[in-house]
Amino acid sequence: MNLLVLCPHFAPDVAPTGEVMTQIASELVARGHRLHIVTSLPWYQEHALEPGWEGRAVRHEDTPWGRITRVHPFPTDKRNIPARAMAFAGFTALSGLAALVSRSKPDAVLAMSPPLTLGAAGWAVARAHRVPFVFNIQDVFPDVAVELGAITDPRVIKVASWLERETYLRADAVTVLSDDLKANVAAKIAGRRGAAGSPAKVRVIPNFIDTDFIRPSERENSYRREYGLGGKTVVMYAGNVGWSQSLDLVLAAATHLAHEPDVVFVINGGGVARQGLQEQAAGLPNVRFVDMQPKARLPEVAAAADIHVVPLRTGLARSSVPSKLYTILAAGRPVVASVDPGTEVARTVVEAGAGVAVPPDDAESFTKAIISLVEAPDEAAVMGRAGRRFVERWASPAAVAEAYDDLFGELIAR
Repeated sequence: MNLLVLCPHFAPDVAPTGEVMTQIASELVARGHRLHIVTSLPWYQEHALEPGWEGRAVRHEDTPWGRITRVHPFPTDKRNIPARAMAFAGFTALSGLAALVSRSKPDAVLAMSPPLTLGAAGWAVARAHRVPFVFNIQDVFPDVAVELGAITDPRVIKVASWLERETYLRADAVTVLSDDLKANVAAKIAGRRGAAGSPAKVRVIPNFIDTDFIRPSERENSYRREYGLGGKTVVMYAGNVGWSQSLDLVLAAATHLAHEPDVVFVINGGGVARQGLQEQAAGLPNVRFVDMQPKARLPEVAAAADIHVVPLRTGLARSSVPSKLYTILAAGRPVVASVDPGTEVARTVVEAGAGVAVPPDDAESFTKAIISLVEAPDEAAVMGRAGRRFVERWASPAAVAEAYDDLFGELIAR
């Protein structure tokens, strides 16, 4: 079948959602499908167009399996909410137009959120071609933005919530990453106009982890040597340094353990919150900041830590499932997760026996959990091995692509 995919990032862009969609697309191609990917020009790493991609608002690339159309994402400072909203609108308009004039008529349309507006474009394109529309939710918006305080104007929240709900109602299926997100989405559309039986349209198709690419390996590697971490106990946060992460907890734990010369806290990544975090950490000699590493180095980065941390602000674990959790488990390293109790992340850590889950934004509990693993390295190693065993049973890229293949087939057959 011919599939039209609208997504905010795609290889060679290094955004986590881009990695997910790139691998799903590869697996769908392996199953014999043709794809037209409509996405952005690469910009994620520095929030600016990457060198070599400037000069044109739209670029096309023909491939043996279809076409990739890249449009300008209008990158802005993430702290400037009005400018960011305008950027989303511009990107969505260009994406929708590029999808409407697709060379081949699609058999189905898949759109990924965030940005939420891309769902409206996906629905409009699917309606124009009279084909099924599948809306994939990575993070539930506007919930995440409201929890972070990024959106506070009641009028803006009302409009965003209306757009969210209406897109859910008009989609033929909505795919989410966990049962938590399914309950969130289903509750918003239950009982609304045209929503009879709507919870059934919400399907859980989790993201995946490539357990062949990410494997347990030697901790004393070139990453440690390059950044002076040899022989240290490394507590690491690796990922986007943004508003969603309670990275002040990492600094609180580092302050408490400043008297331990062999314990080092590493924050690996970039984002809008990094500069302020570095200023806060200026007097802490046991905190290191490392820039985002190339994808090829991800297994080495994951292996370099003795303990990984996943700190999400209060409320966000009900609207988001960070993919970094499964990378950590695949690497065979223990994790301290500071997340809302009872959510997918907390349940996974506990059920897998892969680490410790503590309440969000609780510096004391977070620090105690890290100390408990630092002081019991053998127990931490057991947790790491348990996490690896757990994630080996997790969905593979091929299994996730098969689930989408089956869903498209079901909707087309209707």
